[in-house]
Amino acid sequence: MRMLGSLFFWGFMVASSILLFPVAVVIWLATVRFDQRRWVIHRFTSLWASLYTWLNPAWRVRVIGRELLHEDGPTVLVANHRSLVDILVLFRLQTHFRWVSKQENFRVPCVGWNMTLCDYIPLRRGSASSIQTMMRHCDRALAGGNSIFMFPEGTRSSTGRLRSFKPGAFEIAKRNEVPIQPIILRGTSEALPKRGFILQGRHAISIEVLDVIPAAEVAACESAEMLERVRAVIADSLKDEKPAE
Repeated sequence: MRMLGSLFFWGFMVASSILLFPVAVVIWLATVRFDQRRWVIHRFTSLWASLYTWLNPAWRVRVIGRELLHEDGPTVLVANHRSLVDILVLFRLQTHFRWVSKQENFRVPCVGWNMTLCDYIPLRRGSASSIQTMMRHCDRALAGGNSIFMFPEGTRSSTGRLRSFKPGAFEIAKRNEVPIQPIILRGTSEALPKRGFILQGRHAISIEVLDVIPAAEVAACESAEMLERVRAVIADSLKDEKPAE
């Protein structure tokens, strides 16, 4: 049954993406000249991605602390990373941001092409020049009033244990003097583990928005110290969870 359910889910995703990408192109063409933030196309993308959690009866997604989201200006949002499902789930926040994502994702037909329309930010892992290009792209996005979203672990955890954080998100927040918003994901690794594409039945999934760290505190703190502070906050919230075997 899990195999059949997974085939249906991924088949629906492929078919719906083929149908919805042309709509995204039309929206982009109609708005790109006046919508420099790509707010309209990102909002459409948020609804598109949310279809897969709204319509999946096996995933009960709950957003906790949505009212804590800092939406009065650009922010660096950071979350733990457990599953491919994380990306779909986080669109349920229905807030404006630009993803920082590995370059390979931009090559995925329809979905990756839409990421380019949204001006999401590519990163080639292990490339110093790509990291610098990504950081400059983030600087421009923040200067234009856009929040950015990053997974500071860099890649998905295969056990559910929080991995070490990379410094990029915290350096970007400090030099742009913007707040940092920690977010915690739960249940996604149980729904779809890192290895494989077979959905694992019914699971409760949650997004918990934590208190924003104000820009003044970010600016006054060394990036490495802020990295450890945010990691400690997220780790403390996850400490009662049992890691995957």
